[in-house]
Amino acid sequence: MSKKTQNGFGIAEIVVAVAIIALSIFGLLTVASVSLKTLRNNTTNIQAAFLLEEGVEAVKILRDSGWIANIVPLNAGTNYYLTFNGVTWKATTTNIFIDNFYERKFVLSNVNRNGNDDIVASGTLDLNTKKITVSVSWLSQTGTTTKNISTYMTKLF
Repeated sequence: MSKKTQNGFGIAEIVVAVAIIALSIFGLLTVASVSLKTLRNNTTNIQAAFLLEEGVEAVKILRDSGWIANIVPLNAGTNYYLTFNGVTWKATTTNIFIDNFYERKFVLSNVNRNGNDDIVASGTLDLNTKKITVSVSWLSQTGTTTKNISTYMTKLF
């Protein structure tokens, strides 16, 4: 009789051990899956941040290449996209996707100043200053994600 009890107890130990191993493997696979998703999202966010910075710098290059030729003709409130022709940046109204994944656009806004030369919502229009808002959007599993950055630029030259 003692052999039957010991054999039955051995099978129960095996079942418990297999369950513990299966749960451990499942837990490790879940952690690996979540880690990969987080890594993929971080990579996408980092690329978007670089594209935002590049967008601001490209608009500054447009400004430096000629305020009257490159900035004055652009309408405030209109979406513009950046294209690089191998030599310099150009603003266009044609949507351009980067790596067939990211959409980068920028919008210029007029700037008003008060009597103290501070930027205000309403006041005297400053023709030598524009607000730039660069946006990068991409389609993710949860919908469209958009990151924005805004800054001011002035006619320097």
